[in-house]
Amino acid sequence: MAESSSDPTGVDAAAAVGPEAALFAGVDDALFGQALGKLGLNLARHPTAAVGAWLDFTGSVLGAVGASGQRWLGGNAPGPFGSPEDKRFVDPTWEDNPAYFGLRQTYLAWTRLLSDLVETSTVDEMTRRKARFALGLVADASAPTNFLATNPAALKRAFETGGASVVRGARTFIDDVRHNGGRPRQVDTSSFELGRNLAATPGKVVFRNHLMELIQYDAQTDQVHEVPILVSPPWINKYYIMDLAPGRSLLEWAVQHGHTVFAISYRNPDASMRDTQLDDYLVHGPRIALDVVENITKSSKINLMALCLGGALAAMLAAYQAGEGDDRIASITLLNTMLDYSEPGELGAFTDEATLSKLEQKMQQSGYLDAKEMAGTFDLLRANDLIFNYVASNWLMGDQPPAFDILAWNNDSTRMPAAMHAFYLRSCYQNNELADGDLELLGRRLSLGDVKQDVFYVGAEADHIVPWRAAFRGARQLPGDVTFVLTSSGHIAGVVNPPHPKSRHWTGSADEVDADRWREHAEEQQQSWWETWVPWAAVRGGRLRKPPRTGSRRHRVLGDAPGYYVRNEVPSGVDNATG
Repeated sequence: MAESSSDPTGVDAAAAVGPEAALFAGVDDALFGQALGKLGLNLARHPTAAVGAWLDFTGSVLGAVGASGQRWLGGNAPGPFGSPEDKRFVDPTWEDNPAYFGLRQTYLAWTRLLSDLVETSTVDEMTRRKARFALGLVADASAPTNFLATNPAALKRAFETGGASVVRGARTFIDDVRHNGGRPRQVDTSSFELGRNLAATPGKVVFRNHLMELIQYDAQTDQVHEVPILVSPPWINKYYIMDLAPGRSLLEWAVQHGHTVFAISYRNPDASMRDTQLDDYLVHGPRIALDVVENITKSSKINLMALCLGGALAAMLAAYQAGEGDDRIASITLLNTMLDYSEPGELGAFTDEATLSKLEQKMQQSGYLDAKEMAGTFDLLRANDLIFNYVASNWLMGDQPPAFDILAWNNDSTRMPAAMHAFYLRSCYQNNELADGDLELLGRRLSLGDVKQDVFYVGAEADHIVPWRAAFRGARQLPGDVTFVLTSSGHIAGVVNPPHPKSRHWTGSADEVDADRWREHAEEQQQSWWETWVPWAAVRGGRLRKPPRTGSRRHRVLGDAPGYYVRNEVPSGVDNATG
């Protein structure tokens, strides 16, 4: 997904990257070809439904030809489509050259035809959703910018370099075919190193079990708030999206504003973890981390900060702890988190029964869903930004992929254990059991109505993984004092959101029933949500005190952050039986 133009960080392709990427099967596993077959059969049986779409297409093409002809004669006819806000067509040649102007207009007519054919059919909603996705890929792949002869910027580069750019691009293409599965590389990772310029906030590993390591970050202020923060990241990608580069790290920001911060770093699952359940993540993840944090800090209250699937787990933990009479969780900060899965957006096309059954069969063989397969599928969700953007720049223009920290993180992908993965997709995405109060973990049925803590709930306006309206519906499930915050960024730029002169977001109570009405009445803030979170978290952080020691007699320092698991290493003596 491309970032909105209002994204203050300058991140564009980053918005297409997100922890939920790893949840979904390969595109062929999602039966999109079958959906296209159903669409074609439906249109053949009911041809009148498509007549209007074809007539509109024919009229648009004739209009494009006519406008292009007038421009050849010195006119300035507008054509059937205005200038699209599409970075593929920013080169002025698309407007100034009559031939390229006509080509762009014809392409836009073609993409509208594909969309109209889906919308005018009478197929069922799941088939429509899958067909819409598949034909969107067709439209993206057929863009004229993906071919040398019809990409004016690439032709200019070839002329300026005497053909050297074409040679470089051809070499890159051959290398990607041989070593990258035939897809263009997105990022140059050679300049990034964990612990140096990624996941570099100083800290120590103070606990380790078979599932996760717990990091305690070094204090960077003379005094800290007495209530520590426990960070619950997703395990669909590695935790350090929350501790990216120095100056762009949310965890560093929290530490520098007087908080004692602990963060979970999950192990990358392998075949030995095939039977690991969501219950296991709850018990051996944040639940046991609460005990460790309490022991080290001696604080009976702990604030949670959580992202994406880690946010869903944090809400599940809070609901479970409420049923146990455990009131240690003081407040919760939820970032781009789905709690109500009734309208999951584009990802709903991957969670029908046929797709999940096929996915489960594949996972039974390996014990997990492979990281590369998951990452490749997710790229297709925003193919223009994460595939065809690099087709143009790397293969046609001869450029080298950028050294970009977020894409380096995304390239460092993880697997998902089979049992947990299947349970989560069915229980939440397919059946919406968490929102309906039917989800059962550890023998207890969970109710979000029991989560009465104050909540700072962040949604992202350009988020396609957790659509912000879906996030708002989740916030409405929580009965406590909920501050809902809408950032102008996407799923990941909504987390990597350091202060910037163009930063902005909107704040308001989640008491409003309708998301769009909330948006109308929300108060705009000309700053990053990080800056709004600081006073909110300070109030719930309690009094200031001397920083606690690192580790304790019971939980001694095991090594420097970022630890073993983030590097896909498992120390000796750690296996699935320990904990």
